[in-house]
Amino acid sequence: MAKRKKIELLAGWAIYLRTSNKEVQNSKASQERQRYNIDEYLIRHSGLEVVDVYVDTESGLDPNRTHYQRMLHDARKGRFSHVAVESPERFGRDIEEALRAFNELKRLGIRIRFANNPGLEVDQPMAEMMIHMAFMLGQFESSTLSTRVKGGQLTKIRNGGSPGLAPDGYRNVEVRSSKSNIMESGRYDRWIEPDPEQFKVWRTAWDLLLTDRYTLSEICEELHKRGYTFRSGRTFVTVDENGKKTDARNNLSRIFKNWTYAGWSVSKAKGIEPKTQRGNWEPVVTTEEFERGLEILESRNNKRSSVRRQKYLLSRLIYVRYDDQTHRLSCSTPNASRSGGGTSYYRSVKLGIRIMCRTVDDQIPDILRMIEVDPESVPLMREYFERHVDKSAQTRHDDLARLEQELTRVKQQRK
Repeated sequence: MAKRKKIELLAGWAIYLRTSNKEVQNSKASQERQRYNIDEYLIRHSGLEVVDVYVDTESGLDPNRTHYQRMLHDARKGRFSHVAVESPERFGRDIEEALRAFNELKRLGIRIRFANNPGLEVDQPMAEMMIHMAFMLGQFESSTLSTRVKGGQLTKIRNGGSPGLAPDGYRNVEVRSSKSNIMESGRYDRWIEPDPEQFKVWRTAWDLLLTDRYTLSEICEELHKRGYTFRSGRTFVTVDENGKKTDARNNLSRIFKNWTYAGWSVSKAKGIEPKTQRGNWEPVVTTEEFERGLEILESRNNKRSSVRRQKYLLSRLIYVRYDDQTHRLSCSTPNASRSGGGTSYYRSVKLGIRIMCRTVDDQIPDILRMIEVDPESVPLMREYFERHVDKSAQTRHDDLARLEQELTRVKQQRK
């Protein structure tokens, strides 16, 4: 393999700012705080100018963050010599991607500094280990937060609410809670209610389905003729410049299987089966109508041959470097109907790249055998990790206790 030519770096800082989600926090205030800390503890006394600022308002688990990828692309061009981030968790919460990018920047000769620990020199082995641990803990905290959010969603469902985005035909409503109700509902009361315009669209769609005389494509045609659209404005039928017609039958099928429209909360992940938890919203159809619609769809599906699905070992985990950019590969088995299940690939349709899965998967055992841990670092790693795990476990225990109290209160109210 040819040795990569060392690039010449332009002296200066690249600042990376990230907030998780606009709905969860005040992104602007968070980014202003991050920028202040970076300026105060890293930039001001460095004698280097700021070359560019990269700002993402996306999850740290997403490796395809727009400006994160732009920063890596500019790094490969040598457009800066230093990267400033408030803390490792702002850099990323996906440990594999964060370490991959971290090591790539080091190989390029770019120094990474964190404002929450400005004295940390990442070139030192001990400092590097501490940063790796910080990435691991960031991912662990993401998992803990996810558990906490799921607990809150379960409580809301048990109270007859809908925890997520209202399906088409309904709309989310949010009002600030009164002081007397803030302990029970939080700072905001949230629920879903019928959208007057879209509600009738889906009642019409069900009426057409229940006649058992229309295919899903024909229902799309009928809704289109009446001038109906999805709430996004997307039409049920589109025609391209070549006259090719495309309908939204797949979306229609998913909606016809959504128990929300029959007034029921259902969640396989939370163990809530159909017809066990009533919602506090007006249904589009009765339970009997909904189940009749499922029977019609099922009878049509039984006439089709089922195809065995291929399992992909590295689904959503494999990337390819192309034109100085990193692209995530999707999974595909284009000839799955063949005997034996066909040939599976990791591929990029956009780039025209297709690699057989077994070509990549067979390399995993050799890669895993190459991983080593310095024995002298194990005790420190264990101590550092256990200390943070104990703290997070206590937080999770407290959250679960509050959740159990809430569920007990709800049960007592229903009695």
